[in-house]
Amino acid sequence: MNVYEAVTTVLAVREFREGPVADEMIDKIIESARLTGSSMNRQPWHFIVVQNRDTLRDIGELVTSGPYNAQAAFAVVVAIEKSSPFGVSDASRAIQSMMLTAWSEGIGSNWTGWVGMTNIATLLSIPNSLDVIAVVPFGYPKKIPTKGIKSRKPIKEIAHREQFGAPLC
Repeated sequence: MNVYEAVTTVLAVREFREGPVADEMIDKIIESARLTGSSMNRQPWHFIVVQNRDTLRDIGELVTSGPYNAQAAFAVVVAIEKSSPFGVSDASRAIQSMMLTAWSEGIGSNWTGWVGMTNIATLLSIPNSLDVIAVVPFGYPKKIPTKGIKSRKPIKEIAHREQFGAPLC
């Protein structure tokens, strides 16, 4: 799958089939995050891969926007350096890289949680100098009901040329 196809078909996956994702695939997903660009190349991120079923269940209980973390093959907890003014932006780029890399290999995911997840930090012994901004569960989708069809605003409503209000096309 090429990048454009991944971008245009990726969907939020909230139901996963039982079974593991190969370690080679997990490594590839994490490597895509590591290689993502960051402001001034500071790389203010940390990625904690969680595969332990009990810990995934705990995460599913703690992250109210993502109880389905409990059924994922694995989850990546993303933490940033609190001192980084660009941490959220940089880590968001890395998360998107992971999600697109996974999708291109048939593995679904979705962003759960948002900034300040001290309960997850405590669970995983993450130091106070870091802020957990997301938990991203991964696994093979149980189903893909829309086959990548997305409901999006028309381009004329969101894109402009040279100045706001001037049509792009």
